[in-house]
Amino acid sequence: MSTLEARNALDIARRSDGPSRPILDQIADKWSMTVLAVLDEPRRFNEIKRHLDGVTQRVLTQTLRRLERNGMIRRRVLPTSPVGVEYSLTSLGESVREVFGQVYAWVNANADEIRAHQAEYDRRHSCRDAAARSADSGSAVSLVS
Repeated sequence: MSTLEARNALDIARRSDGPSRPILDQIADKWSMTVLAVLDEPRRFNEIKRHLDGVTQRVLTQTLRRLERNGMIRRRVLPTSPVGVEYSLTSLGESVREVFGQVYAWVNANADEIRAHQAEYDRRHSCRDAAARSADSGSAVSLVS
């Protein structure tokens, strides 16, 4: 993708009514990206769930349906008793998983710097918040006096 194409894609993505917005919202959420990461090989529902700490059965079911609807994963009913279901990535899912892998690697490479910025931001804002609370309580006292 050329720089111009990338810039145009970003311009379209920024629009809340852009055609890509609903798809971005659906595939870039917390659980969708994590499910794609877990599906490095075909897996059954409970195996996926065991890999995802904190996901509920309901949320995982919704996520898998959304990913299947968007063509990212394939759902295959297994001829077992009781009937089992296996999920695997499609070629479209593989391609977005690669992109997500790059983003994940970037996050890991920059995590310390990001955490330092977060701590600095939190420190600045907690001082402001404390000063504002102090000013508010001081003005309340002066109004009562």
